[in-house]
Amino acid sequence: MKFIVSSSALLKQLSAINGVVTTNPVVPILENFLFEIKESILTITASDLQTSMITEIHVEAKEDGNIAVPARILIETLKNLPEQPVTFSIDHDTYAVEISSDNGRYRLAGENATDFPKIPTVSNATTVDMSTEVLASAVSNTIFATSSDELRPAMTGVYINLSDTNTTFVATDGHRLIRYRRVDVASSSPASLIIPRKALNLLKSTLPSENVAVSVEFNQSNAYFKFNNIKMICRLIDERFPDYENVIPVENPNIMTIDRQDLLSSLRRIAIYANKTTHQVRLKLTGSELMISAEDLDFSNEANERLSCEHDGEDIEIGFNAKFLVEMLNNLSCKEVSLKFSAPNRAGLILPAEQDENEDILMLVMPVMLNNYV
Repeated sequence: MKFIVSSSALLKQLSAINGVVTTNPVVPILENFLFEIKESILTITASDLQTSMITEIHVEAKEDGNIAVPARILIETLKNLPEQPVTFSIDHDTYAVEISSDNGRYRLAGENATDFPKIPTVSNATTVDMSTEVLASAVSNTIFATSSDELRPAMTGVYINLSDTNTTFVATDGHRLIRYRRVDVASSSPASLIIPRKALNLLKSTLPSENVAVSVEFNQSNAYFKFNNIKMICRLIDERFPDYENVIPVENPNIMTIDRQDLLSSLRRIAIYANKTTHQVRLKLTGSELMISAEDLDFSNEANERLSCEHDGEDIEIGFNAKFLVEMLNNLSCKEVSLKFSAPNRAGLILPAEQDENEDILMLVMPVMLNNYV
């Protein structure tokens, strides 16, 4: 089998799906890309058994065939080649792969393509369409709050709930919770699923910058994303997601509205002086003034700043993990944010002061008790 392809075009397609390939996989052949040629279309597959990504590229080929090619050595070779046509020659008896360029030849050991695991197909699927802009926004606004605790697998992914009026994306690690809702994406068939964090990270890094349509299909075990010439299939997390709506406090009489960037900058400075274990900062609301403070008694470090804000409600003092606040505020793009509180021992809510007509963002963060302050 022989085919000719542009080195840079092939590298671009391989780079898009290379994130799936892991070192020391359960099945050694998964360190390879699966190359399949049919009617001058080269289909390239990468998989880790849980997630698979597939892309296609047009090549010059006179015959069909397949081979598994080592991913790392192939990508490193192409990265260091200038743009030029390269010829791949495959010996199906020995599975040897020879790459010929303008002034060089590179030989590497491939493997039998039949040993590559079969990629699951999504049958009896529910389908929903959305734009890459919507999907990228949903992933960016939720993925950072997923848990890394493998003992609670449901929380290691993003929960998606489709209804006939909207689609809700939820992530939580037990300390904070993000609910991102889109009213411009809906499904006539209500359904819910949990997509693993790794698959969403791969999706986020692969989505094109231009706004194109994404087709999403899923059944009880797998989800299938398709955009441009890339497909991704991932296994869903088969667990029950926590009842997140019950955690969100309904009555929040204390409402503070403040410039997001001012609050974010202040928290970043004050966090430097916080205890390195708890990352605890204190927010003290008095009238239209917010006092942000932190101290680390072990090193006699302390800092405080005052910010002006709009405040409706009683004076309140509440503690939070500065790292969580900074990360949540950093993921918002609005000019002003509203923080809603009910009591010092109840969760606080962060949301844009003005919501976009198509999206509704709500961020919840659990308080840190202030008892250990002097």
